[in-house]
Amino acid sequence: MSKYAMFGKLTAHPGKREELAKMMLESSETLKGMEGCIYYILHEAEENPDDLWITELWESQEAHAASLKNDKVLAVISRCRPLIAGIDGIKVRPIGGKGY
Repeated sequence: MSKYAMFGKLTAHPGKREELAKMMLESSETLKGMEGCIYYILHEAEENPDDLWITELWESQEAHAASLKNDKVLAVISRCRPLIAGIDGIKVRPIGGKGY
């Protein structure tokens, strides 16, 4: 079974990125101890004041899929959704390096 990774992009409604980031960071406790989650890091885009980027690494695609069925994760998604204007991202396949 190979690791599973994604680069996600959330575009907040204009002027709402800071509020969205704060809400997501406060809710990041949800992922602590989440089985299969190696890292989940939130980044502010320097070039666009409305964009947040997320890097995720999971033990497997199944672990990621299971997280999206977790009641606490679903609650975070529900709370954040009104602040989000768009969602995009790409799936990538980790092949090695520090932290792999």
